[in-house]
Amino acid sequence: MFGRFLALSGLQVDQLRDAIGDPGFLAGMIDFIMAHEPTLLAFCEARQWKPDAVVAAWHHYSGPGLASGDYE
Repeated sequence: MFGRFLALSGLQVDQLRDAIGDPGFLAGMIDFIMAHEPTLLAFCEARQWKPDAVVAAWHHYSGPGLASGDYE
């Protein structure tokens, strides 16, 4: 799964430390998890979180969007 994430994100392993501080990267990482239900459920089970918590984190890191009514 990690290799697939790197391939889809276009990042190299050595770029992850710098990227982890970027809220856009974090939103993209959570989006990757949410895009595949089995991955989302496995992640939630491993962390003992509900999927709603992952969605809330995604909203936090992705900021306002079209669905929020806020346009920047």
